[in-house]
This record gives sequence, structure tokens and C-alpha cells, in this order.
Amino acid sequence: MKRIQFLIAFATFLSTASFSQVVKKGAYEIATIKTPTVQCEQCKEKIENYLKREDGVTKVVVDYKKKTTKVTYLVDRTNYENIKTAIANCGYDADDVAADKDAYQNLPKCCKKPVDGGGMGKQQ
Repeated sequence: MKRIQFLIAFATFLSTASFSQVVKKGAYEIATIKTPTVQCEQCKEKIENYLKREDGVTKVVVDYKKKTTKVTYLVDRTNYENIKTAIANCGYDADDVAADKDAYQNLPKCCKKPVDGGGMGKQQ
């Protein structure tokens, strides 16, 4: 019986460990969201400016080299899912949420996926 309980607890741990990180700090939470389609400084600025207007978001840091977005937010005003949706609404993939098609089409060419003819190309 203990072995089954251990296996269930271990499986639960593994399934939650594969998702992005959310750290609780009182009334604030810090979420690290995978943003695999972020490619350049323009992408960084677009997401940071867009999320700063979201209710409850207090800090946004996009790292386009690591392809992550770290967001600090008030838990009583927004949540993790709303933030991922907001990133998708400005044209970028966020964890398991795909980018909004219309917003993606309006991105500059350098901010689009390489399969769509975008990307920064090789820097020399």
C-alpha cells in the first residue's frame, strides 16, 4: 500500500515538475513561462510593453536568448493562465498556448518563425 502511495506521489511530482515554474511570495507570484518564438529585442519589447498594461502584472523580464519570460504578478488580480493568454494575444507562443493567428501575422518579419520566412538569420 505504501509503495502505491509513493508511486502516485512520485508521478504527481513528475507531472507538475514538467510545467513552468511558479513561485509564490505572499500576494505576489513569479511565473517563468517558456516563449519559444521570441527571437529578438523587438519581440522582447513587444511582450514587455503588452504585459505591463495587464491588470495585476508588476514586473516583466523577457530573455530572448533563453526563450523565457519571467512575470511577477498580484494573485488577486490575475493568474498564470491569463498571462499566457496575454502573451499569445500579442503574437507569441507561451508554454502550451499557441499564438493568436491574427496577432502573429501582424508581427514584423524578423519576429516570425523561421519556417514562415522570419527569424534573425545568422549574425556575422
